[in-house]
Amino acid sequence: MNEQSPASTIRVFIALAPPDDAKEELARALSPAYDAHPGMRWNRIEDWHITLAFLGELPAASVPPLRAPLAELAATHRPVELALRGSGHFDERVLWSGIGGDVEGLRLLAADVRAVVTGCAIPFEDRPLRPHLTLARARRGDRSSVRTAAAGLTDFTGRPWHSERLHLVGSNIGRGPGPIHYRDIASWPFTGS
Repeated sequence: MNEQSPASTIRVFIALAPPDDAKEELARALSPAYDAHPGMRWNRIEDWHITLAFLGELPAASVPPLRAPLAELAATHRPVELALRGSGHFDERVLWSGIGGDVEGLRLLAADVRAVVTGCAIPFEDRPLRPHLTLARARRGDRSSVRTAAAGLTDFTGRPWHSERLHLVGSNIGRGPGPIHYRDIASWPFTGS
């Protein structure tokens, strides 16, 4: 039997990352929620991202062919002006910050990214884009923490910023105990005019 070893696959997504000062601004606004809900599983600030296409667990060999077309895509797109804004939750389990600014430009960029993925013959679940930045997850049986934390950020409006790079990201999910960590496989600047 020829089973793939865990090292022969990687969990992959394509994303934008807010700049550090925009993330720090949101982290300051989250400070009361961090203190009030220490039992939530808070994502690390350095891992905050806006997913454009989630590809899931892929054979490692299918990732390199994405590099050239994603680099070309970034070279033809201008940066999108966005802002972190408001908050909400998915199923009272996942706390998120909303995205404001040029959301239509973000949707067009995501559509182009997904076209690249399809063009590379990589199957993925093409769900409708719901632009957000995941902040935390509730522990089993604790649904009130997410609702309360989301309510505390309802009026949050962060400063506008421009997306600078397109990121091809891998994660260690399912690769052992501890928190999920993300790492850039590659990233490319937006240089279109």
